[in-house]
Amino acid sequence: MVAKSKPVEKLTEDEARSELDRLAEEIAEHDRRYHGEDAPAISDAAYDALRKRNGAIEERFPKLVLADSPSRRVGAPVSEKFEKVRHALPMLSLDNAFSDADVRDFAARVRRFLKMEVDAELALTAEPKIDGLSLSLRYEKGRLVTAATRGDGRVGENVTVNSRTIDTIPVELTGEVPDIVEVRGEVYMRHEDFAALNERQAEAGKTVFANPRNAAAGSLRQLDSSITASRPLAFFAYAWGELSERPHDTQSGMVTWLQSIGFSTNPLMERFLDLDDLIAHYHWIEENRATLGYDIDGVVYKVDDLHLQERLGFVSRSPRWAIAHKFPAEKAVTELLAIDIQVGRTGAHTPVARLKPVTVGGVVVTNATLHNPDEIERLGVQIGDTVQVQRAGDVIPQILGVVDEKRPSTAEPYAFPSHCVCDLQTPLVRETTAGGVEGVVRRCTGEFACPYQRREHLKHLVGRKGFDIDGLGDKQIDWFYEHEDENLRIREPADIFTLQKRQADSAALTKLKNFDGWGETSVRNLFDAIEARRTVPLDRVIFSLGIRHVGETTSRTLARAYSSWKSFEQAAERLATGDEAAKAEMEALDDIGGAVTEAVARYFSEDKNCAMVDRLIEELTVEEAEAPAASDSPVAGQTIVFTGSLERMSRDEAKAMAERLGAKAAGSVSKKTDLVVAGPGAGSKLKKAEEFGIEVISEDEWFERVGQGA
Repeated sequence: MVAKSKPVEKLTEDEARSELDRLAEEIAEHDRRYHGEDAPAISDAAYDALRKRNGAIEERFPKLVLADSPSRRVGAPVSEKFEKVRHALPMLSLDNAFSDADVRDFAARVRRFLKMEVDAELALTAEPKIDGLSLSLRYEKGRLVTAATRGDGRVGENVTVNSRTIDTIPVELTGEVPDIVEVRGEVYMRHEDFAALNERQAEAGKTVFANPRNAAAGSLRQLDSSITASRPLAFFAYAWGELSERPHDTQSGMVTWLQSIGFSTNPLMERFLDLDDLIAHYHWIEENRATLGYDIDGVVYKVDDLHLQERLGFVSRSPRWAIAHKFPAEKAVTELLAIDIQVGRTGAHTPVARLKPVTVGGVVVTNATLHNPDEIERLGVQIGDTVQVQRAGDVIPQILGVVDEKRPSTAEPYAFPSHCVCDLQTPLVRETTAGGVEGVVRRCTGEFACPYQRREHLKHLVGRKGFDIDGLGDKQIDWFYEHEDENLRIREPADIFTLQKRQADSAALTKLKNFDGWGETSVRNLFDAIEARRTVPLDRVIFSLGIRHVGETTSRTLARAYSSWKSFEQAAERLATGDEAAKAEMEALDDIGGAVTEAVARYFSEDKNCAMVDRLIEELTVEEAEAPAASDSPVAGQTIVFTGSLERMSRDEAKAMAERLGAKAAGSVSKKTDLVVAGPGAGSKLKKAEEFGIEVISEDEWFERVGQGA
């Protein structure tokens, strides 16, 4: 049995390592297709299932968690059509629960993190999870000044003018309110309004919408605000961002306050002390969801006490104090017409099932991922089969299995390719773990010699988490990559930044402005956008290189640790030569392990990679990493290691606390460690700190140092 199909509890450590690697790559590819290309390849249910398996493996094997794990990622693209707005506080995603047992596990995790007794009172709120578009509204002196979509969680789209046309969004707040109030909630469309809108669209010969969520999102994100004004949108408020003053100390109190200042809040939100009552409320909402008049896809639970929320804090993708209990997926049956191969940035060959269009939950779906050849074998699927597909939420489907009795005589088994689908025909390989377990992903080893991978690397570099170059999306990269004129061709990162100069030297007829889809204005805008990215933060440069296992969170960690490009490059080059001190130094950083150091070493050991990077860096000014935000803290900028049994807080809470104070929480002691906080039972880390002459303090002394003594 392959690791892909094994229950998590039966995986060996080597199999788990291989699975986490596969899942990280597969989820990242689906994120890119959904967010970057608006062309998802799997359903929300399939996507949730991948994340759920990833989370279950991480929980069982915490030491194997990858630095670029999907559990640390969040986001959606910011459209080039709108101005961008940076959120004062990030808008993050929620982790998911899929069963009553998952909800009980969530409550237990919260208690463990806070070092509460297993039966200690814990108040939770429960409210319907609206299936709409997240929106953040900023009020200054009581008046609406900015409205922005969530975007990638840090930067969203400015939709202020459109938001002012929604009746349930007050332009001015009622009563006395703090100077700065940032209200967050969901824009949605009621079922009866959606039906009436589609009827009008059909009568006018215009496109009808697949579901209320798509209708709401499309209506809010109109360049012409009069179109938004003509659409029946509504808004539920349920959270907040920046506040110059917080009126209440509980989640339920804050939501009541939001209603008092002019917002609609969901009447089904309730506060519970008993977990059985909380779960019963979920099932009541599930049974009555069809009568609500608007779409929901689950119930959200939040810790009610805001002081406890602050202690719980966040992981990079989501808050520890909230979870979304999702409803079961919807299913349908359709025909599998073909299987295509998609090549990712790291050479992974992913089979994609092309389906006869079928409506599942109000959305027409046409494709689904088949993950890898082992999954095709496990399902026993053949081209021409009738298959059962499942969908939940707003994305695409997963294939559950074959309807055997409907298999036609013309059905054909699918032979997975043994060589890359590019012209090089490089043999595909299955990587093995250190323990000799063979992975399930077939990968082309051609890397930058493989045109698919080169192209995907370029798309990765210009994407929103990389250089974020407006006007240079996937379609444009494809166009430039395939162009025959060398003065227009983009085949490596530096080519992007030499494009304008090469155009200046080219013949008149080969000027970019003369080609279909381009004009003087669009060309000027593109060149301006490229020039604006010649100065770029260090973490974005590291992320943009496309080093395997080095995602957004890891890039920020590395940038913060090494501060400058020169320091990072020197560390990477030392790694490439097998320098053990450089490896120990990097692995001492919190949440960075052998997978990252090996990937960085492998990347910088290739001469062609180093030359390509050098050519890129010559075109750039790389900004040094920002100093820690909490610069007035006595531990700001320091590297802290917690070891031993902490008695007043859990280890996770200690790390979260250090990071809030502007410090770096490291997992191991090195010569660059500034302080070790040791509890009872501290062992090798304490001994190493003493060898290096590093200051060691107790947990009580830690609280005194940061000004939070008992």
